[in-house]
Amino acid sequence: MSEGTDLKELKRRMDGAISAFKSDIASLRTGRASANILDPVTIEAYGSRMPLNQVANITVPEPRMLTVSVWDKSMVSAVERAIRESNLGLNPIVDGQNLRIPLPELNEERRRSLVKVAHEYAEKAKVAIRHVRRDGMDGLKKAEKDGVIGQDESRSLSERVQKMTDETISEIDRLLADKEKEIMHV
Repeated sequence: MSEGTDLKELKRRMDGAISAFKSDIASLRTGRASANILDPVTIEAYGSRMPLNQVANITVPEPRMLTVSVWDKSMVSAVERAIRESNLGLNPIVDGQNLRIPLPELNEERRRSLVKVAHEYAEKAKVAIRHVRRDGMDGLKKAEKDGVIGQDESRSLSERVQKMTDETISEIDRLLADKEKEIMHV
């Protein structure tokens, strides 16, 4: 196979889009505490922005509570501010070098907005997958034009790339449906 038509490489890139999507939806609250909820939070620390998990330890002591243990005492107020301003709807309670974060009950409106965010993440993942498909198809067209592969092989590989794309997008849709169910029926 020619450059640009390596199906394993295209599959790896599509799997990467699925992994990124799984990571994105894992950070959406579903009523149960999860340390992933705080993944989007970044703190201004030591002259640069860094993820919360690089300045603190995040634990889940009970189903509706998170605990953030900040390593550096001088960072506690910055961590608290970052969590409050993260649009996650969380209000940390400072307890020395620890922050306790109770997770409020999700109301219907909040659930719907979380589902909307999940759909945005899914669309972003689908766009990434379509970009991979486009790159693969462009590689096939170039290989055919350069005479590296024949028209029949090009058509066959194009069909395989399209099938791979369809399967990957169905996987995104399945994961989205599962997450939507989890958010709406907790």
